Amino acid sequence: MSDQAKDERMPEDMEATQASGERAEGGVDGDYEALVRLLKENEELKDRALRAAAEMENLRRRTARDVQDARAYAVANFARDMLSVSDNLRRALDAIPAEAKAGGDAGFKALIEGVDLTERAMLSALERHGVKKLAPEGEKFDPNFHQAMFEVPNPEVPAGTVVQVVQPGYSIGERVLRPAMVGVAKGGPKAAAEPKVEPGPVNEQAEKDA
Repeated sequence: MSDQAKDERMPEDMEATQASGERAEGGVDGDYEALVRLLKENEELKDRALRAAAEMENLRRRTARDVQDARAYAVANFARDMLSVSDNLRRALDAIPAEAKAGGDAGFKALIEGVDLTERAMLSALERHGVKKLAPEGEKFDPNFHQAMFEVPNPEVPAGTVVQVVQPGYSIGERVLRPAMVGVAKGGPKAAAEPKVEPGPVNEQAEKDA
């Protein structure tokens, strides 16, 4: 092949080689970008999966809590209504004069005992379903469970102590069916005053140093 023919082909070969190199370089860059894109998509999918799992766990916990509350408080309205019946039974018993109770009428005594047994059986049944009686005499007043009806001056107990229960309250689980109506002590012992600290002797050397 003549030198002239070689010279004519050399530019063409150089262009082909350069184009091939550019294609190879473009292919590497394209593969790298595709890999980065796939990694990013993989992280996004992983994040979505974790979020979905967390939401499902929260939903499971909420559902379990709702089911537990439904079981615990299903009888709350019924129990509240039954408390009114129990109150009426207690009022009926308290309205009977002491001399009538001490009388010798066997039939009347049987009636009193029947009403008393009915009240106790009702309260026992409510207790089996989680209803608890609140009789907080001697305890510290708690506005979440007690309703103050009046104050009683009594310096012998700390202020805020329940000294009289007008009507017992009832709770079911952590909820209050009816707050206890109470009388609360007013006054009571005061907190001990902090001892007054007397100034110590003057440190003459410290004053000189200052």
